[in-house]
Order: sequence, then structure tokens, then C-alpha cells
Amino acid sequence: MHGALILSIIFGGAIIILTIIGSTVLMGIKILKGGVSKKGQRIMDDEARMIQEIYSNMSKMEERVEALETLILDRDRKDR
Repeated sequence: MHGALILSIIFGGAIIILTIIGSTVLMGIKILKGGVSKKGQRIMDDEARMIQEIYSNMSKMEERVEALETLILDRDRKDR
């Protein structure tokens, strides 16, 4: 009875250890390989492009707001 319990603990522990080692190796390979699929890379590229467009548009908007501020300040100076 005790022998069967000890044997099952040993084999169960060995299976768990092999699973941990295997998954660690697979994760290491994925990290070394780059870890991003072609689809994931395309999505990241699209997101980067959108962020760049947003940044560019924000810069243009900032220039427009500054131009409008200048126009408003010039009108106020003329009115005084």
C-alpha cells in the first residue's frame, strides 16, 4: 500500500518536472525566435502607423490653434 503511494508520487513528480522543463524550453525558443507571428507583426505595424498619424495630426492641430490664437490676439490689440 505504501509502496504504491510512494511510486505514484515519484512518477507524478517526474511528470510535473518534465512538463515544467519542456514548457520552459518552449518559452525560451519562442523568446529567442522573436515571439511574434506574422499576423501579430502586421497588427503591431498598423498600430504604430496609426499612432504616428495621430501624432502628426496633433502637431498640425497645435499649429492651427497657435495661428488662431495669434489672430484673436491681433484682433484684440486692434480693438484697443
